[in-house]
Amino acid sequence: MNDLVFMHGLNEEPYTTDKIIAECSKNQLKVVKNLIRNHKQDLEEFGFLHFENAKLPGRGRPQKTYHLNEQQATLLITYLDNTPEVNQFKKNLVHEFYRMRKELNQRQINRAIEKPQRKSLMDAIKEWPQAPDYIYINMTRLLLKRATGLTAQQIKKRRHVKVALDGLTLKEQERYKQLENIAIGLVGLNKTWDEVKGVLLLA
Repeated sequence: MNDLVFMHGLNEEPYTTDKIIAECSKNQLKVVKNLIRNHKQDLEEFGFLHFENAKLPGRGRPQKTYHLNEQQATLLITYLDNTPEVNQFKKNLVHEFYRMRKELNQRQINRAIEKPQRKSLMDAIKEWPQAPDYIYINMTRLLLKRATGLTAQQIKKRRHVKVALDGLTLKEQERYKQLENIAIGLVGLNKTWDEVKGVLLLA
């Protein structure tokens, strides 16, 4: 049931794609795309019909991939034949949208909780006699790299977010918070940047 539903950042709603619907309902992709085009007006009653153009390897023309929110996907599935595969997919999709919404809510809460903690770190750095140049950005880069294994730019690009911290998973948010707490403590003890880095790289 993995990868049926996707999410980009904290302010966008979860979605599935025409490819997922075709694959999991055992329908041809062109059949699903035709259904979307034929029922576009109905689908847009539940929100704008988003899509992305992805270039296929070895082909000149990019292929349009539709992104459907929960209501759009649910409606589209009602237009498919009621086969055992379609029925199972309906159940799987409902479960996955529910799980993703729950995760999104928790990530939004975690992000709100983390903001005052980030302010504590920034305040500690402001008072830090050992603070080197560009410490704010370098500290954030290090915390992100240790929490996710990715650079800020990689997070933004791969997860389609403007602010890297908005692209963290629940597990990564917890890890980031732990590392941030360690950093606040070390800065408060007036450790050097090399000492702070050394501890964070081992944490």
